[in-house]
Amino acid sequence: MSNLIAIAYPDVATATRVRDRLLELQRERLIILADAAVAEKKPDGKIKLHQLNSTTSGGAATGTLWGGLIGMLFLAPLLGMAVGAATGAAAGAATDVGVNDAFMRDLGQRLQPGGAALFLLVTQSTPDKVIVEVAPFGGEIIQTSLSEEAEADLREAVRHVQAVAEQ
Repeated sequence: MSNLIAIAYPDVATATRVRDRLLELQRERLIILADAAVAEKKPDGKIKLHQLNSTTSGGAATGTLWGGLIGMLFLAPLLGMAVGAATGAAAGAATDVGVNDAFMRDLGQRLQPGGAALFLLVTQSTPDKVIVEVAPFGGEIIQTSLSEEAEADLREAVRHVQAVAEQ
């Protein structure tokens, strides 16, 4: 089971740096992420999502393949590929995997303009090693799916590492 953790940052650059550092830690086997996305609140108040994986491009590729094969049956492979790509891209864009997009947009509305939130679906982690790596970036934990006790422990661990880093 994955745990959701949402962390607010003052800007999208910081949130992206933390996400990238967590992806490096994943390669080191210190954390396993099912998803990591950044929601940015633009100065005009709109929310822009920065997803790791694009389902639109995957859908377009799959649609092109199937459209080409079906098009061969009707002696119109190019037309079949074009229709398949468009259909696949539309289906991919409608697919929501990982952290729910509507949830990220709703929570993103609470951010200050120019701010960003990093959304993580954590499957497994080594908290003592991961927290030390990302706490110096700052940020505020704004929501989790952890138990109240586990969330309090996480907040305390982050505060402790940040206090040590400031000394």
